[in-house]
Amino acid sequence: MRELNDYVNIYKEQLEKGDIQEAYSGLVKYVMRLGTTLSKNLVNNFSFGNLFQGYMDYTYFYYSNDFLKKRKLKLGLVLNHKKMRFEIWLLGQTIPIQENYWQFFKTTKWNKDRTTKPQYSILETVLIENPDFNDLDLLSQQIEDNLVIISREIIEDIKRSKLT
Repeated sequence: MRELNDYVNIYKEQLEKGDIQEAYSGLVKYVMRLGTTLSKNLVNNFSFGNLFQGYMDYTYFYYSNDFLKKRKLKLGLVLNHKKMRFEIWLLGQTIPIQENYWQFFKTTKWNKDRTTKPQYSILETVLIENPDFNDLDLLSQQIEDNLVIISREIIEDIKRSKLT
C-alpha cells in the first residue's frame, strides 16, 4: 500500500501536465451551462438548483417540482466522473424518507441489479452512457430529451407507490 506522499507525487506530476485541470474545468463549465439551459427550457416542468462541483467524483445539480417537494424528494442530474457518464438520481430529504422509498424502488426496474441501496440516493439510473463532449449542443439536447422522459417515468412510479 502506498503512502500519502506517493499519491501526492503522482498528483503533482499529473497537475504539471495540465490536462486534468483543462478537462475538469471544461466539464464543470459545461454542466453549469447545461443547468442554465435546462432551467430555461424546462421552467414549466422543474425548478433547478445550484451546481455542486463535488471532489472530482460527481458534478451535479438538483431539480424538483411541487409533486416531488411535497414528498420531500428531489432528482439530481449527475456527471459521474469515474464512469464518465450522466446519471439521474432520486434523493430523499432525510434517511427515513430515503429508506421508505427504497423499500418500494428496490423491486422496480430502476434497481433490478442492486441488492443494496445506493450510498447517496434511492435510485441511480444512466441518462447518457458515453457522452460526446465534442458536440455539446447535441449532447445537451440528448440530455434534455432523456431527462424529461426518465424523470416522468420515475414520477409515475412514485405515484404508483402511493407513498406520501
